[in-house]
Amino acid sequence: MSRRAFLLGVVALGWSAWAMTFGDTAFASEATAGSPLATTHDDSHAGHAHADPHSPAAVTQYVCPMHPQIIRDEPGTCPICGMDLVEKRVEPMTDRYPPVSLTSAVVQTLGVRTAVAERGLLWRAIRTLGRVTYDETRLAHVHPRASGWIEALDLRAEGEPVKRGQTLAEFYAPDILSAQIDFLLAREGRSGARIDTDKARNLLRLLAVPDDVISAIERDDRPRNRIPVRAPMDGIVTRIEAREGMYVTESTEMFRVADLSRVWVMVDVYEHQIDWLKPGAPAEIRVPARPGRTWDGQVDYLYPELDPDTRTLRVRLVFDNPDLSLKPNMFADVEIFGGPKRDVLKIPAEALIVTGTRTSVVRALGDGRFQPVDVVSGMQRDGVVEILSGLEAGDRVVTSGQFLIDSESNLRASFQRLSEPGAEGAAAAAHSGHGGH
Repeated sequence: MSRRAFLLGVVALGWSAWAMTFGDTAFASEATAGSPLATTHDDSHAGHAHADPHSPAAVTQYVCPMHPQIIRDEPGTCPICGMDLVEKRVEPMTDRYPPVSLTSAVVQTLGVRTAVAERGLLWRAIRTLGRVTYDETRLAHVHPRASGWIEALDLRAEGEPVKRGQTLAEFYAPDILSAQIDFLLAREGRSGARIDTDKARNLLRLLAVPDDVISAIERDDRPRNRIPVRAPMDGIVTRIEAREGMYVTESTEMFRVADLSRVWVMVDVYEHQIDWLKPGAPAEIRVPARPGRTWDGQVDYLYPELDPDTRTLRVRLVFDNPDLSLKPNMFADVEIFGGPKRDVLKIPAEALIVTGTRTSVVRALGDGRFQPVDVVSGMQRDGVVEILSGLEAGDRVVTSGQFLIDSESNLRASFQRLSEPGAEGAAAAAHSGHGGH
């Protein structure tokens, strides 16, 4: 047996096995006749290819079973492998994505389901995950105004609540003591005073000496070695760096106080969701730690740039927290509302085919015929997606099994492009240098 005859036998055996295995569920479009899934057999079998009355007249061409890019208008042999060309039927390509015809048996086997594109109301909303954090406008960092030593510490641990004006520590600073002496000298009008009384009093204030302490110094006519450090606001002490006997400088953050009666929630919003998002939009959160409770707030700020890696926009939300139930670093389920959008053309989101280079759906044309259509999608919520272009109200789209139909249509388009003028020369050039088998 010659090598050529052996190869022909192997190919014929493989095609026969395919027809026996998949013949009952094959696509009914004759356009698949040139694809690896195509067969040439009697149309009387259920589920096999049948002529599409809506398509232009088909023509007969000949293709190599091993190199489908080799297409001739008359019988012959493949210039690459030497195998005999096999007859196939090709319909002229009039669409970018040719329609695919399926028998009712195949539709049932694939579980093809459809839905109608319709106009209606679509509520604009974004669901995302957020993180509770401090409101940075309600954080106070307590630093000394002069270098000195912590003489007494009234706080013992982080997390203690404090009130505005509450003494946190007392410390001694030589510069503050010197400023007190200048204040007393200026007040008495002594010749040794370097500045007048008002300037001396302002200097003490700039050194964070409280007004009541300045009044006591003035009343007692003597300086104080220890100056109190007081809480600038109501809140929770979230950081303590000062310890008794510790030497501190102007750069030392002795305490940090946070007002948790209002908190921020930071979220990341995808690029395609930010069209209607703006400050003031209402928002709602739920946290796993407080089941059954919700908090109402609003969008406070949209950050100026997107994250280059995640392609998301950072958004800041603000929520009142009077009972301090929301704790920093809690995770929160967030929903941001944008109001209703009326007269929207919408379809089930499961009908969309998103490949990264195109967004499409498969439209049902009736009589078992289906065709992929490129669309532009918009807002998406609760399993429904807005369609900006590509469909009309009343169009029926496939919601289950559309990926197989889309793949078959693209495969058919690829084979038909190979049959166009010039395709053969390009294919031959691509295979130049390959020897025959």
